[in-house]
Amino acid sequence: MMKRIIATLTVLISFVTLIQAQENKGAGVVQTAVPFLNITTDSRSGALGEAGAATTPDIASQAKNPAKYAFTESTSGIALSYTPWLKNLGISDMNIAHLFGYHKLDDLQTVSASLRYFNLGEFDFYDRSGDPAGGSNPNEFAFDMGYALKLTDNWSGSVALRYIMSDIYQNVGSTLEATNSDLDAGHAFASDVSFFYNKPFYRARKQSNIAFGLNISNIGSKISYDGGEQKDFIPTNLKIGGAYTTEIDQYNKVSFALDVNKLLVPTLLEEGMPKYDETDPYLQKVGPIEGIFRSFADAPMGFKEELREITISTGVEYWYNEQFALRAGYFHESGESDIDQDPANEWKNKGGRRYLSFGAGLKMNVFVFDFSYMVSVGNTNNALSNTLRFTLGYDIDNFRRQGRRR
Repeated sequence: MMKRIIATLTVLISFVTLIQAQENKGAGVVQTAVPFLNITTDSRSGALGEAGAATTPDIASQAKNPAKYAFTESTSGIALSYTPWLKNLGISDMNIAHLFGYHKLDDLQTVSASLRYFNLGEFDFYDRSGDPAGGSNPNEFAFDMGYALKLTDNWSGSVALRYIMSDIYQNVGSTLEATNSDLDAGHAFASDVSFFYNKPFYRARKQSNIAFGLNISNIGSKISYDGGEQKDFIPTNLKIGGAYTTEIDQYNKVSFALDVNKLLVPTLLEEGMPKYDETDPYLQKVGPIEGIFRSFADAPMGFKEELREITISTGVEYWYNEQFALRAGYFHESGESDIDQDPANEWKNKGGRRYLSFGAGLKMNVFVFDFSYMVSVGNTNNALSNTLRFTLGYDIDNFRRQGRRR
């Protein structure tokens, strides 16, 4: 029981930027509240090393680039993704569910929506005497709606609006220390702006396609858990990607995808580090938009460190007869988990997540099923190792067409 409590509390603490900056580990890690917003939920992207900004449109495009919906062949669809989270830590009731849906209004316009729910599991509180003091089931969710417009034969753009609720301090104030009684659920609003370029062509008499995507997600307000006294950045993120697809023959085709990501959030510096501002140590005076621009030039070790804040996702996807898919990918983030404690080298630690991913997909008339599996590279104790994702999609348009045939 004690192991479970410690593990769960560690996860909770890591999911919010606390005001005690001196307790943070790894000064170079860019910190935000509600980081679940940047967790990859759809299985297809999960199998491609989290690449998805420019891959072919699918029902779960809302997760990586909603502008892709403008190029979907089907009129409408819904999908549900489910991910058991941090299973490698022995936690059995923490999970993320993500519901997607879209509908094409006409040849140019598409509306979409999604709801993601992060259940952090149940755990018990105990007072100083070891007696039960209540329990908690912390959770977070985000609901968003998007509008995609086909601008030309090859370009599309999209805007999405999002509401975020984070209740990670549920019952903490009433069951633990009195000083925590003011902690409450946090609320925030955000938007995404995305673009997609899609160009089919023939090469050596084989149909091919090249695509590019850009998505700036979670542009919005800060979030607070104490009535506004302390406000934390949400994970505004820049994703840029490309993809190339080509036929092997009539029944086989292969795609290659590459994404780069950067958090557009300023670095929370510690006292004594370069660029530390003692007049605003917790960046309370920095607004969300100013923070986006500061994020490109505020790393204490300069431009070299800024480059290390970029994560890379790459993947390959093989389809047979548009019915069966095999996928593999690799995700790279700078940093080492066992980096030495010399403060001069802390800037090198940007998280150090590195893993291979594998997955498959199956299309069966109106249903689409995808799954993915993650394998950590270089660190057998990585909490994300052995992560599974499942996605079940339902093509409403195909269902209607089959009904008309009957």
